Amino acid sequence: MATRCSSALRAIARTRGAARSRTFASSSRCLAAAATDAAPSSSSEPPPPPPSVSADPKLNKIVDDISGLTLLQAADLISLLKSRLNIQEIAMPAAAGPSAPAAAAPEEAAEEKPKEKTVFTVKLESFDASAKPKIIREVKAMVPNLTLIEAKKFVEALPQTLKENLPKEEAEKMQKTFMDLGAVIKLE
Repeated sequence: MATRCSSALRAIARTRGAARSRTFASSSRCLAAAATDAAPSSSSEPPPPPPSVSADPKLNKIVDDISGLTLLQAADLISLLKSRLNIQEIAMPAAAGPSAPAAAAPEEAAEEKPKEKTVFTVKLESFDASAKPKIIREVKAMVPNLTLIEAKKFVEALPQTLKENLPKEEAEKMQKTFMDLGAVIKLE
């Protein structure tokens, strides 16, 4: 229904623009004047159908009022009616347009959404001096082929990357473990 209303208002506004040089009280006279102002058509074209007139005087008054609006006023009227009547904007399918631009629209919408990060790098930024032995043991346990001396050198040379390319759950688990020991961990 919203499409029909907005289409009708656009048609009235276009007709009103064509017959702007004359002022008429009713839209039917306005439409008839626009048809007579147009260049004479060839004899092969049938004459335009007569404009429909409603039996309801209230509707005729509304049509007369709408036909007297400018294009900007008609556009404002459409937006007010949509907001007051809670009418959603519906995209109309193109008649015979190319399909490639239509396929590009979903890709643009996907690019606008920021993607949630799923792979993290866990970095050891700093730690409490009292927690150093515990952190060294945890690092040695995490990387089994490190010796105790190598783990100590690793922990003392901060900041250091503990693990790379971890899923979110594992990275958060490792962060919690090291934070409980007294370390400052950064997820990147």
